[in-house]
Amino acid sequence: MTTKTRKLSLKQRGMMSFETQMWIFTRLSALAMYALILFALIGALVMGARYQMNLADVMRWAFMPNVSHVQSTNIPDLAPWMTIFWKLVAIALLLVATAHGVHGLVVIADDYIASERGRKIVRFISMVMMASMSLMGAYIIWTS
Repeated sequence: MTTKTRKLSLKQRGMMSFETQMWIFTRLSALAMYALILFALIGALVMGARYQMNLADVMRWAFMPNVSHVQSTNIPDLAPWMTIFWKLVAIALLLVATAHGVHGLVVIADDYIASERGRKIVRFISMVMMASMSLMGAYIIWTS
């Protein structure tokens, strides 16, 4: 008795649907947040935080690498902490975390809102809020 293997395309398996793509995005954005936080934590330790900052300040820097989080510490030179590189890391973390959170909000709202029109309204409001908050946050990070 021979078994016949089935060969289904990704589209036939449902891997190309929007819901599946967003499920994958949620998992990858969570991994990206972990990677960015770990990167900021290691960066802080390399730049001298292990001797000049307490654990709370190091963690605050790791979760949002913004120079205002290290101004009140014993760090003598803030120049390495104020580079464009760390601003871009902070903006990347902000955008990934915002998109991840808003997608989670939309998934929960879809579970509780029965009408299709209501779900579309909530999705639209969520996207507008995500875009506006992301732009404001990026502006604040960039100008600080």
